[in-house]
Formats: sequence, structure tokens, C-alpha cells
Amino acid sequence: MKATYNFAEIEKKWQKRWDGSNIYKVFEEIGKPKKYILEMFPYPSGELHMGHVRNYTIGDVIARFNKMSGYNVLHPIGYDAFGLPAENAAISQGVHPKKWTYQNIDTMRNQLKSLGISYDWEREIITCEPDYHKWGQWIFLKFLEKGLAYKKKSSVNWCPSCETVLANEQVKNGFCWRCDSFVEKRELEQWFFKITDYAKELLNDLEELEGWPERVKIMQANWIGRSEGALVDFTVKGLNEKITVYTTRPDTLFGATFFLLAPEHPLVNELVKGTPFAREVEEFKKKIARKSEIERTSEEMEKEGCFTGVYAINPVNNEEIPIWLANYVLMEYGTGAVMAVPAHDQRDFEFAQKYNLPIKVVIQPEGISLDVATTKEAYIGEGVMVNSEKFTGMKSSEGTKALIKDLEEKGKGKASVNYRLRDWLISRQRYWGNPIPVVYCDRCGIVPIPESDLPVLLPENVDFTKKGIFPLITLEEFVNTKCPECLSPARRETDTMDTFTCSSWYFLRYTSPHEENAPFNKETARYWMPVDQYIGGIEHAVMHLLYARFFTKVLSDLGLCQIREPFINLLTQGMVIKDGAKMSKSKGNVVDPNYIISKYGADTARLFILFAAPPEKELEWSDQGVEGCYRFLNRVWKLVHEMMPFLKDEIDVEMDKTDENLKHMIHRTIKRVTEDIEERFNFNTAISRIMEFVNALQKYNEERENKNSRVLKEAINTLIVILSPFAPHMCEELWEKIGNKESVYFESWPSFDERWAQAEEINLIVQVNGKVRDKIVVSADITKEEMENQALSSEKIKKYVEGKQVKNVIVVPGRLVNIVTA
Repeated sequence: MKATYNFAEIEKKWQKRWDGSNIYKVFEEIGKPKKYILEMFPYPSGELHMGHVRNYTIGDVIARFNKMSGYNVLHPIGYDAFGLPAENAAISQGVHPKKWTYQNIDTMRNQLKSLGISYDWEREIITCEPDYHKWGQWIFLKFLEKGLAYKKKSSVNWCPSCETVLANEQVKNGFCWRCDSFVEKRELEQWFFKITDYAKELLNDLEELEGWPERVKIMQANWIGRSEGALVDFTVKGLNEKITVYTTRPDTLFGATFFLLAPEHPLVNELVKGTPFAREVEEFKKKIARKSEIERTSEEMEKEGCFTGVYAINPVNNEEIPIWLANYVLMEYGTGAVMAVPAHDQRDFEFAQKYNLPIKVVIQPEGISLDVATTKEAYIGEGVMVNSEKFTGMKSSEGTKALIKDLEEKGKGKASVNYRLRDWLISRQRYWGNPIPVVYCDRCGIVPIPESDLPVLLPENVDFTKKGIFPLITLEEFVNTKCPECLSPARRETDTMDTFTCSSWYFLRYTSPHEENAPFNKETARYWMPVDQYIGGIEHAVMHLLYARFFTKVLSDLGLCQIREPFINLLTQGMVIKDGAKMSKSKGNVVDPNYIISKYGADTARLFILFAAPPEKELEWSDQGVEGCYRFLNRVWKLVHEMMPFLKDEIDVEMDKTDENLKHMIHRTIKRVTEDIEERFNFNTAISRIMEFVNALQKYNEERENKNSRVLKEAINTLIVILSPFAPHMCEELWEKIGNKESVYFESWPSFDERWAQAEEINLIVQVNGKVRDKIVVSADITKEEMENQALSSEKIKKYVEGKQVKNVIVVPGRLVNIVTA
């Protein structure tokens, strides 16, 4: 064994051997406990960044630990290969999206292998390959059969830069989630998935996800947005029209003094048709159409409106109230109509003040009388109803129930539960996506492609130079086809599916990636699913995770799988930052993983990325920290090299105090590292404990000349095994060098003896009034009474308490005694 740690030679050797032996290949083993460990698969946009390195290294340590702990571990990888970046690259660089994507996949695959990640490479998935996206199209057709896929004209979010529609979840503060362009509104015929049918279950089942961060569950719950209230029917004066509003405050109905519609509400044109108000209304609609959703709903946005000249009838008192259009009312929320109660809603209050509309108080806080003439803001709390006819004097909670009952009896409303969640818009007017498998026939209407004709393949001769035109529309040989039902000429759908449809079921495909007759094999899915540990960024808390949960529930209802939730446990790792900011090329603070691996080795990169911070926290990059981890691995290498001569033969040496101390350290380290990984994912403290163990071994090496080979072998074996999930290349080499034939990957995780795991002696900290005054070495099994007596008997402590009254003695077992004096 060479005395120098040549990481480049070692890592190249073991990566080649792992590839050649297919060491990480896994099969279903009925009766053996399983663990499905999965990191969110990457979009192949180029090379891996440090965020990727952190994500995949965390998953690899968990997978290796569970494998060594006796589980049958599924740990796969793939690529979320469809999407806009590939198409944008095609436009800017003149390369086909397919070629660009596969070049990036080759690069990323090599990088992942260079990190030593324990993937079953035979299960690799690439979502743009026909054997994958065929089944995405098949699933679409099943959604269509079940009434969960439909097409309608809708006001949509349009990104002028990406030239495509965005789902609500893909608009961040009014800007495109991917390119940061300002998002506009357009009217288009679009395909939707009816995720709202599952809103209740998606919300309720969050309570069962005990292994998810509370923060993520709150984000999903807020996005689903359940509220209780009432649907109330307002009629339009002089017209045979009814407009329904949803309100969470039926107790304020008597305070509705005007009525608001979203400018894009479908009834607006009919209400003002042929009236003097039609032109002004049309101008207002055009003006508001140029505003983003975030602008219109901002608290700082000035409230703007336009009178329609039409009146609504308040169903509780038959009062005529004017119908206005308002910039802050959106069609996407509720019913696109609002009963305006300015005394009890701040936005309505500001609108009423601006346009001199009446304000009527109908809720008084208990013991306080509101004066509309002097108040400067709406009172939005609950209280006692006033000016509400027979309901006056009731508390808000009572009045709400009574009013709903009254509305139901009169047929003018009903109790309702509402959800903020809207159906998932999946249409994308781009080329590089999964084609939607339907055709349009003048005779038959929308016709699904027969399953036998799947997959619908993307044509490769696409022209990306015609800006503003959906690429597939220009290809007559793709668009023009025959109706599968009547064989008449038909037009193929040219929209492709949102790429999130690909990532909403990939975890199921991993269980049987080569299945040819179904999206996945039911029996293998039954064995492996659900995913035991899912790992990925917090940025996917709403979109990807919500969609994946939705798909799983639908596939379960279709009888394809037996689970309702895909991920039992979720770990959201923090970002890697440098100089206090997220790494980005524009900031000039990017650290290239290739550079770190070439200079220090993959094992050093892995060790640092896990040692620098707990996985859920942000990690501040530190060049000194990387150097420190590299020095530590060199110490381990040198230490094992020096101890090699003592490991060859078992020398029968009687154990002395030095051996016993090392024996204690072995078992304490196993216990602590096991708990850190298994129970808390505290990889940083686990590595710290391994470092302490190496210090103890170094001390033993220096102090024990006539070494006990049995204890030393146990120590070295333990060190290599527990370090191997973090630094697999070096540990494979060391494991082989000390005489083992089989890979350390197949070694069992060491168990600990509780008796040896107990510290024989501990340092007892003694404080006086919270200040440390002494440290005493005592037995580890000392009692609380003995700790107190030892502390009070200390000569150092006596001088601090002499002449003073001891008011209290606080004992923390196994740690400290604090003596409180008067």
C-alpha cells in the first residue's frame, strides 16, 4: 500500500470496476425489507452545479447506509429531458433540441459517475425517449377517458420571451418562473387537467405526511386554499341573468352596497351591449388586460373601476346596487364576481372612497360603535351584526349560519366549501415537449389517438426561425392526418404537454423501466412504492410535489397502483451559497464541481458538501473547509498505512487501559454515527464523530507500542465501513488493501455493544451561578446525588460558595452541576 493518497488513480480505478461489475444493480427480493431512496432527477441543461452535488451526495449516503443496514435499496437516476431551455438553445445556437439534450445528458452522466453515486444505471430514464413519453401520452388518454382532461378557452398566462403559456404555479410575482420575463394575459383554447377534483384529498392527506417538513405542507395547504362560506345568487335588474358570488363572510351581506365583476367576466359584454357604457367598458378591459395578476392583486396597487350602468339585486334585502368592473377582481379567483362590502373589506373601502360609493356598517366589534364618517379603514374582524334586519344582534358566527339557512330556504344561495386551487393548465405552444395525443375532425370533433398508434413522435425537421409561430403548426406532414374513427381528413394537436407531466410519475417508471406493455409493472410497483426518502429543493414544494401527489391518486383510482401518496419522507436540502449569495455566473461566485474533483477528488467534494452544514440548511462554500476535508482523508489514509503491519496477524496481547479506551471509542462512535444518519440525517455531526474517532486512533497509535491487533482490527474495520458512505472510493481501496475480497458496499453496517458504548468516564462541568468554576472527571454511571456531592466537595468550588447560602443545586445528569448561591 502506497503511503501517498493518490485520489485520482484510486477514483478512476473504482469507478471503472463499479461500472464493469454492475455492483449497484438491484432486484425485487420478496420478504426482504426494502428502501426506495430517490433524489429529484435533473433537467439536463448543461453541467452539474454544486446544488446538484449536494442533492445527489445526500441521497447516496442514505442509500449506502440503508444497503449496509440490511435493506434492499432502489436508488435510480434519470433526466427530465423535455423543456424550454433545449428549444431556446436550438434557436440561439442553431442546434437541434434533441442533440443539445443528449449531449448534456452524456456530460451529466459522466459527472454523476465521477462522484461515485451508487445508481442502478440499468434503470436510467430519459423522459424524451419514446419508450417513456409513449406512456405519458397513454396516461393523458386515461385522464381523458376519466373526464380529468378537457379543453376550453381561457385567459392564460403568456410569456412573450418563452412564447408559451404558463400554469399559475409557474408565474412568480408576475414574472416567468424560468426566464423572469413579464407575464401577459391572453385568450387561448387550452388543455387542462382537473386537479380540482382532488383538492379535498390533496389537502386532507397532508396531515398523514408526518415525514414531510411542516413548511412544505403549509405551502401546499395555502396553495390549495380551502375556505368555508356560501354561494349567493344576485340577479341583474332588467335582465334574465343570475350572477353567483362566493363569500366567506355571509354575515356581511346586508353591507353590500355595490357589486364587482372581473373585467374578463364572460357576462360583461352582454350587460353593456347597446348601452352608452359599452365603449368605456371596452377601453377599461383593454387597459386592465395589460396588467399582470400580481399587479392587480397588490395591496399597493391603486384601485380602479368602471361603472357598467347596470344594477344587481341584493338577495337579502332586494336593494339595487350598481355593478362595476374593478381591476382587483380576477376571473381566476372565486366566480369572478364580488359583493362589495366597503365597511368590512379594505379593498372595497378604498374603491368606495375613490368613487364616492355608499359605506354601510353591518358588523360592530363588541363594545365599540363604528362611525363611517370618521373611520379611515374597514373593520374586517368578527363581531355583532347591526343594520341587518332580523339578524341584528347576532354574533357573526351565529348570523353566518342563520343567513345561509335563510338563503337555502329561499333558493337564493347555499353553504359551500371553496378552494383556491385551479385546474392545471398543461398546454404548451412549444416543440420540445410530449405531443398531446388527439386529433380534430370536422365530423367527429376531438378524437383520441388509438393506444396502438402511440407514441405520437415529434418530427425532427423543425424550423425555429419563425418567431411567434408555434413550431409544429408549420409542419403540414405532422398536422395533416386522418381521423382514427371516420378516416376523414383531420388535424393533429400541435400543443405539447407541460414538462411537469413527465416528472409527475417517473418515480413509478423506475420500478420497471423496461416494461413494454404498461407505464410500469403493477407488481414491481407494489414491491418498491412508495418512495421511502425523497430529496430535493424547497423550490419544488408546490408545483412538482403537488402534481406528483395528484398523478399518484389518479393512477391509484385507475387501478394501476395501490398507494395514494408517492413519498413517505421528504428532505428539502438548502442551497449552496458563496460570499453570502446563491451561486450564479452573473455574480462570479460559481464553484465548478469538475475543478474541485480534479484538484481534491470526489471523496473530498462529497465529504465537504456534507460536513459544512446540516442538509436542510444553507451551505456557505469555504475553500478552507474543502482543504480541511482533503487533509482529513489524507490523515485516514496515512493512519491505515501505518497500522497495516499490525493487522496481518492477531497477536494475543492482554487488553490494557489504552485498549479499553479505544474499544469504548469504537462502540460509542458506531452508536452516535448510526443515530446521526438514521434518525436525524445529521451528516455533519456524523462526520465530526468519525473525525474524533480518527483522533482517538491516532492517539492509540502513538501511545500503544505493543498493539492489540484484535482491538486495532475492529477499529480499522469500523472506521472504513462507517466512512464508506461519505468517501466510497478511498474506503473501497482501503478495504481491499487490508485483505478483503468483496466490496465494502456489501459489508454489514457495524452494530454496537451498549456496554462498550457507554463512556467509562466523563468530564463533569461544575458551575457557580452559571459560570464554569471546575471540571471533574467522574464515572459515567454516576448518580445525580453523587454528582451533587462531588461538586460541593471540590476544593475549587468551596472558595466560591464559602460564607454564602446555597439556594439551589441544579443537576443535569451526565453533564453538569450548577450551584446557585444567595
